[in-house]
Amino acid sequence: MRRKASLVLLACAVFCAALAPLLRWYAFPRLARIPAGQYQDMVLEARNATLLDYGTMRAKKVPKVTIVQTLKGNVEAAANIERTAGRPVVVWDSLSYVQGPDGKMVSRIPERYIFDAHTQDPVHATGESVDGDPVTRHGIEFKWPFLTQKRDYEYFDAQTRTTSPIHYRGTRTFRGLHVYSFEQTIPWTKVPLPKTMPVKGITAASVARTGTTRWYTTVRRFWVEPATGAPVYGEELHREELRGGTLLGDRAKVTAFAGHVRMREDYIEHTVALVRHNRTLVLTLTSYLPWGSLTLGLLLLALSLSLEARSRRPQDPEATETPAPEPVGA
Repeated sequence: MRRKASLVLLACAVFCAALAPLLRWYAFPRLARIPAGQYQDMVLEARNATLLDYGTMRAKKVPKVTIVQTLKGNVEAAANIERTAGRPVVVWDSLSYVQGPDGKMVSRIPERYIFDAHTQDPVHATGESVDGDPVTRHGIEFKWPFLTQKRDYEYFDAQTRTTSPIHYRGTRTFRGLHVYSFEQTIPWTKVPLPKTMPVKGITAASVARTGTTRWYTTVRRFWVEPATGAPVYGEELHREELRGGTLLGDRAKVTAFAGHVRMREDYIEHTVALVRHNRTLVLTLTSYLPWGSLTLGLLLLALSLSLEARSRRPQDPEATETPAPEPVGA
């Protein structure tokens, strides 16, 4: 019986040991994916900001500028692209909507971002765009890869339509989560005017005809939870200017927008709670189950070897009774 039990335990030990790498290297890439139909939104604010009044073409201080950013998964478009891409794809139709303190629109810039559901690498396909202009992205945008590393990444900037490094700046604790800090600086760069302007009758084309151009610079920072690759906090030191042309009269430039943009508190709380939950799921596939399975396999192997050794140990001979001598007949 001991021999049979040891063989059963040995088979279980081999199964558990083989299961550990399968969970990490086979199951994880197939199960840890961004859902194709995911929808999320985020609200950021810049308090005591500077904003251009297009009626007077003068910059003025305002109590608050609000940026609403939405990401909506396009399931149908993702399915169509997957047929030719040969891998799981997510299509995000995003919108960055900026409004002034009076609730009126300042700008709205739509994007279509197409990427690999697991690695977050860009997937180039028809429809990839920023504000209606076709683009070919390189690097990440919005989200870091699962199991983010302590290194610089290439990050796509939608305003300039270019990619440049976003640098790893260190590790910190944020709302009880261990996070990595990243920072990217975009120097003053000439960028396209938004297709949708805040004043009726003014278009990007009509502004361009005056010779006025739009320039932009920013310092963006993200704090990223490394297991999920999800930012739990983001902020930007953002500045935009209109320069030159007859639209500005005798002025060389005017501030279109300047402010310190931060995530709103209620969205920080919601994001941290969501990331904390997803972090547990990712660690279950990459750490808890693989290491638990390997540890169980080693324990079962040790128990199997112990039973096998005991089954082969020589047993003491059974005690035999010495027969009593028979009496000698008279």
